[in-house]
Amino acid sequence: MILVLRALGVGDLATGVPALRALRSAYPDRELALVAPRWLAPLIDLVGGVDRLVQADGLGHLAWPGPSPELAVNLHGRGPQSHRMLAGTRPGRLLAFANAEAGHHDGPDWRADEHEVDRWCRLLAWYGIPADRTDLALRRPEPGRMPVGASIVHPGAKATQRRWPPARFAEVARALTARGHRVVVTGNPGERRIAEEVVRRAGLPADALLAGETDLGELAALVAHARLVISGDTGIGHLATAYAAPSVLLFGPVPPAQWGPPPDRPWHQALWVGPRPPADDDRPHPALVALDVPRVLDAVDRVERGHARGLPAGSLSR
Repeated sequence: MILVLRALGVGDLATGVPALRALRSAYPDRELALVAPRWLAPLIDLVGGVDRLVQADGLGHLAWPGPSPELAVNLHGRGPQSHRMLAGTRPGRLLAFANAEAGHHDGPDWRADEHEVDRWCRLLAWYGIPADRTDLALRRPEPGRMPVGASIVHPGAKATQRRWPPARFAEVARALTARGHRVVVTGNPGERRIAEEVVRRAGLPADALLAGETDLGELAALVAHARLVISGDTGIGHLATAYAAPSVLLFGPVPPAQWGPPPDRPWHQALWVGPRPPADDDRPHPALVALDVPRVLDAVDRVERGHARGLPAGSLSR
């Protein structure tokens, strides 16, 4: 059995897809178990190739019920806590970044500034397992009750520093509506208040408010069949990348060179004004504040032109 740790969120899972696929390819006859939060299960099903989900919310003691895995792979972090969590399962071998504090001297050195996709591909390559960093696509679900061809505005993000002001999202939503887009506003239950503000300020109809009303599988379906996605640096942006959905993503504290979509796709625009001095944790980062509405709408125009130049056949279903 191959045991893989990636006990994080939507964007983290999406950026780990090439590495997960590489492990599946390298060990086609082994059971592949993924240690991750259970709420990610709908998205893990869309990745494919994972035989078992082992429940874990963050790091800590892993109640491992079975025999020691043949191989444990740390796709979670640099250690030492994540290394020790996997070492507790007594694997035959641990694939991980070198970390002296955890007593793990095998593996490559950690690089703080590399792209999250490349980080895990490089880790596996060091151990002789090739990974394709472009293998980011997820299985496309049927739309179900989700609208097809909607333009998604997603104003929330886990950290306040990564949240563009709701009033500006509302301006963008109003402008898109004037252009003929059907705009919906998404978010998790904790972001519903922000979404309600955007809907109110933009003058959108009540049924445009989807925050707190979709599970993860439905959100993936919404993005998979979307006309456009506009969000900050958060999980839904990685879903847009996975489904080649045209997107404009707003970056603040962290540059897109570390977490953004592939730069060679003109239908994805990652906006970043460069490094700015840090702000308080309870305020939007200055790099986000520096992005104004006209710049975002200009990026929408570039995305639409990039889409018009043609995407790979079958990459969108609208």
